[in-house]
Amino acid sequence: MKRRTARERALQALFQIDVSNTDSASAIEHVLEGESGDDYLTRLVLGVVEQKDEIDQLIKGNLEKWSIDRLATVDRNLIRIAVFELKFNENEVPANVILDEAIEIAKIYGDDQSSRFINGVLSKVKEQLGNK
Repeated sequence: MKRRTARERALQALFQIDVSNTDSASAIEHVLEGESGDDYLTRLVLGVVEQKDEIDQLIKGNLEKWSIDRLATVDRNLIRIAVFELKFNENEVPANVILDEAIEIAKIYGDDQSSRFINGVLSKVKEQLGNK
C-alpha cells in the first residue's frame, strides 16, 4: 500500500475512533475492507492513539482562536497524523513531504478552508519541533 493510501485510511480509521469510540483494531480492519494489513497504516493509527495526549498538546499550543474540540473531525485527525509523523517518525519522511501530504488529503476530505488551515497549524508545529 502506498503511504498516501495508508494516510488516507489512517484518517478514516481515526475518524471512526473519534466519532464512535471504535477500538483501533476494529477501525483498521474496517478501513482495510478485506485487504491485507499495512504496517504504515497500523503504525499511524496506533501511534496517534497511543500518543494522543502529547500530540493534542502540541496542536493546542499552535492553534490561534480555536480549541481542539472545535476543529472539524477530519481536520483534527489529519493534523494528528501529521504531528505524529513529524514528532515520532523523525527522519523517516521529510517534514515538507508530511505537510504536503496532509494538505493534499485535506483538499480531498476536508472543506474549502481545510488545506490552508492545516498548513498554518502544521507549519507552526514543524517550526516548534525544529524539523527541516
